[in-house]
Amino acid sequence: MNVLILGSGGREHAFLWKISQSPQVNKIFCIPGNGGMDKDAETFSIPMNDFEKIRDFIESKNVDLTVVGPEQPLVDGIVDYLESYGLNVFGPRRAGAQLEGSKVFAKSFMKKFNIPTAGYAEFSDYQAAEAYMKNQPEGPIVVKADGLAAGKGSIVCPSLSDAREAIRSIMVDKIFAGAGNQVIIEEFMTGEEASLFVLTDGNSYSILSPAQDFKRALDQDGGKNTGGMGSYAPTPFITDKMMERAIQTIIEPVLDGMKTEGIVYKGMLYCGLMLTPEGPKVVEFNCRFGDPETQVVLPLIDTDFIDILQAVNSGKLGELKIPLRDLHSVCVILASGGYPDDYQKGKVITGLDQLDSGIVVFHAGTARKDHQLITSGGRVLGVMSTGKELKSAIDHVYLNIPKIKFEGMHFRTDIGKRAVQR
Repeated sequence: MNVLILGSGGREHAFLWKISQSPQVNKIFCIPGNGGMDKDAETFSIPMNDFEKIRDFIESKNVDLTVVGPEQPLVDGIVDYLESYGLNVFGPRRAGAQLEGSKVFAKSFMKKFNIPTAGYAEFSDYQAAEAYMKNQPEGPIVVKADGLAAGKGSIVCPSLSDAREAIRSIMVDKIFAGAGNQVIIEEFMTGEEASLFVLTDGNSYSILSPAQDFKRALDQDGGKNTGGMGSYAPTPFITDKMMERAIQTIIEPVLDGMKTEGIVYKGMLYCGLMLTPEGPKVVEFNCRFGDPETQVVLPLIDTDFIDILQAVNSGKLGELKIPLRDLHSVCVILASGGYPDDYQKGKVITGLDQLDSGIVVFHAGTARKDHQLITSGGRVLGVMSTGKELKSAIDHVYLNIPKIKFEGMHFRTDIGKRAVQR
C-alpha cells in the first residue's frame, strides 16, 4: 500500500520511522516533510491548507492511507473533505477536533459532562477580562488563548500583574492573531503533568504508554512555554490507580459525551493531565498525537502501526490487541538559540553520522541546502533512545548529544530525571 504523511515535524518523522517498518507498505510520501524525511520517503511541497491539491496528489499517487499529523488541518476539516471523496484518512473530523481547536468549546464540553478540570472564566471582551482580574487573589494564574497557537497559547502567570499583561498581549496586541479573540482565565493547578494517548474508532478505545512532556524551555521547568523540549515513557507518575481514575472520570466520559453530542470521534484523543491531590484533571485535549511525546510512545508499540491505523478507520479497534514493549524511551529536543522567542535559521548541523547504534534522531526544523543539513525551525532535532531502565535510556541520549553540533544549539539537561529519582 501507499501512505501519505501530512506534516513536517518530529511527530511526522516518527510516523515515517514507524510506518516504514511495516511490510504492508510500498511507498511513503510526505507533504511537506523536512530535511531528514527525504531519506525514507518522497517529499512534496504542497501547502497543507490547499485541500484540493492534496486530494489531487492522493488520487494521482494512488495513496491508500493518509495520516494527518498537525492540528491545524484537522481543525480546518481536512478529514471531512477527503472522506467526502471516499479517501481513507486517519484523524478526527472537524467537529471532534474542536476539543483542541477551541479551549472555550473544550471547557464547555467538560463542564457539561462533569469532566474534572481547572476552574475558569471565559471572555471575548478585553475590558470584561480586565475587570474580572481585579477581584482575583494574588498568586499564580493561567491565561490561555482560545484558538490554536502552535502549543504556545497557554501562559502561566506568577502574579496578577503578569496575568493582566498576558491578557493584554493576547487580546489587544494579538500575539497569537485570531486565536486570541477569546481567552480562558484559569486556576493554577499543582502536581505532576502526564499525557495519555487514547486511540479510538468511535466505539472501542486503546491506551498507549503514558508519557510525560516537558513544556518549559529551561531546566527545572524554567523559562517560557514551548511546543515541548523533551519527553519520556512510560511515566511512573501514572500509577494503576491513577490510570483507573483517569479512565473512569475523563476518558470514558469524553468518548461517551462525543456520542451524546452526535460526534463520531475516530483517531487520536490526547489527554494532557495534571495529577493533582484530588486526582487527575484535564489541562488540555489535543485531537492528534502530541509532539514530542510521539517520539517516545511509538517506539514502545510492539506491532505493525499500519494495522492500528486501519483498525481505527474500519471500526475494528476492539478486535486488535496492541502489545507494548517492556522498555523505557526518552527523547530530548535540540532547539535553536533563542527559541521559543526569535531565533536564526540556516545553521549547519553536523555530527549525526557519529552517533551510537540505538540512537534514533527525529528531524523537525531541518532542511537541506547545497548538500548540507541546516536548521529551519525552533525545535530542530529529537534525540531518542530506549532501554531496559529509564536511567540507561536517559544516559544514552545525553552521552550522544554532545556529538551533534549547530550554532546556538540548546537543550534541557533534566528530561526524565525526576522520574528516575522517584
